[in-house]
Amino acid sequence: MPVHVVAASTLLPVNATLAVVLVVLLLVAAGVAAVFRLAPDASWRRARDIAVAGVRAALQLGAVSLVIGWVVQHGAALLGFVLLMFAVAARTAGRRITPGRGWAWAALPVVAPVAPVVGALVGCGLLPARGIALIPVTGILIGGALTATVLAGRRALDELTARRGEVEACLAIGLLPHEARLEIARPAASDALLPGLDQTRTVGLVTLPGAFVGMLLGGASPVMAGAVQLFVLVALMAVQAIAVATTVELVARGRLRRPPAGV
Repeated sequence: MPVHVVAASTLLPVNATLAVVLVVLLLVAAGVAAVFRLAPDASWRRARDIAVAGVRAALQLGAVSLVIGWVVQHGAALLGFVLLMFAVAARTAGRRITPGRGWAWAALPVVAPVAPVVGALVGCGLLPARGIALIPVTGILIGGALTATVLAGRRALDELTARRGEVEACLAIGLLPHEARLEIARPAASDALLPGLDQTRTVGLVTLPGAFVGMLLGGASPVMAGAVQLFVLVALMAVQAIAVATTVELVARGRLRRPPAGV
């Protein structure tokens, strides 16, 4: 048996014990959220969200595991799969940031940084234009852009709501609406960069991220695994910085907004 297969099975064997542990951990997460009412309205909603998210993750990963071997061998299917990832990320970001039709604008902070970065990597030969390499890297970058977009959008809109009087004061002294919103929203939205910064600062000291561990299990040398992980972290910081900047600009221009209270 190949070394990397033995290593992977030793790290996390796929058997009935794993299934039981996953169920227990999901119940613990949902139970804690329910007991401590970890929701904005102090309800049990987050417990339900956690349970649904866990079940969805299991179903989706199961389905992806079955089809991805076929997808990576067909160019049209590969492109469709990547477009599906973009669409789901855009829809998820939009629903988290703002209800209503304005959610479509949330696609821009996801697509704007990821598409050119992936295109540049493929163009310069660093990233093979093959599904087995393209899908994981693109997925990691889309996930990073999604997280940054949601955090930046929600923080910016929360700040604009809480500090509406300051926005009006800025307008009163002659600032344009775009400038007034930007002045208030930008500092709060910048917090969306903190998770990526902390992950990069502490890599190797606090955690060994997935790309590093995956490379090691695949038989790569520690140096090669470290180089790939460094690339992923730096690319993520670039993608997230662009995503946050784009999100803040959309909020300042009123493209991403929440309906007035009572509407």
